Parts: sequence; structure tokens; C-alpha cells
Amino acid sequence: MQQTLVLIKPDGLKKSLTGNILTRLSETKLEIAAAKMVRVSKELAESHYGHMKDKPFFGELIGYIMGELHDRRKVLALVYYGENAIKKVRELSGATNPEEADPVSIRGAYGRVTTKGVYENVLHTSTNEEEAEREIKLWFKPDEIIFDVYETEIITREVVKERVWKKK
Repeated sequence: MQQTLVLIKPDGLKKSLTGNILTRLSETKLEIAAAKMVRVSKELAESHYGHMKDKPFFGELIGYIMGELHDRRKVLALVYYGENAIKKVRELSGATNPEEADPVSIRGAYGRVTTKGVYENVLHTSTNEEEAEREIKLWFKPDEIIFDVYETEIITREVVKERVWKKK
């Protein structure tokens, strides 16, 4: 059994493709173990794409995932769980470059390459088990996932600042 991170990126949200993408992903017969809308901070974006920091397009990539290019400053983050989850999701998603993706794949059907060369490929999927673990732990806290996908521990914190709903 495996888990994988799927991000429906700002261009997918702007084009109202969420339902289409989720319907296509349901073909994998995998279970959704977690889902949430995330306002992507610069720190989260840079951590997620840290392995690409030396690429000339890094700045545009960060702006893209943060929603600066599409005026959608959010991403739908999901954890899919099941047998061969990574392979199933990646095959259905298609090649990273939408122009090289099979036309019946998600990226082939909905993605595009901008005139600046940015791949607007509507979703991110984990590459392998190590990346899936790193990414899932980056985007989700253990209690946001419906069952334990990785080992956890209980810790006690002395002082924790947390944003909560204001009482009336």
C-alpha cells in the first residue's frame, strides 16, 4: 500500500477543473485519505520545490504554485492511498509537459505551456515513495489524514501560538 500527494494547482482551480480531475482520479480506485484547500505561502512553495531552486524558472514556478499567475491563491491538496498509488496517479496524470502528455491524460486534456514556457499542468503528483513522504509531511499534519500513513509520536509543547475562531 502506498500514499501519494496530489495538488490541484491554481490553474486547475481557475478553470473549474476540480470536479473533472477528481472524477478522473476516481478511476484509480484509490481512497482519499486527506483533502484540504491551502493558501500557499512562499515558504511552503519554496520547500515543496526546493530541489529545483537552481533552475532558471524557479521564481516563476514559485509564483505559479502560489497562484500569482491565475489570481487563485490556493491549491487543493489531497492524499490518495492504496495499492500502487504513485504509479496509478502518475499514469493517469500524464507527462509533466502538457504538450508531451497523452491527450487522454489529465495534463494532456487540460494543461498548456505558456508563451513564457511555464508548464500549466493543472496538478502535481509525487514522483516516488521518498518524495511522497516528504511532500505529504510538508502539506499535512498527522491529524489531518484519516489514518496513520507514517509513524507518529505525541509531544508536549509548552507555548503554542495558534490562530483560532474569535468568540462572540
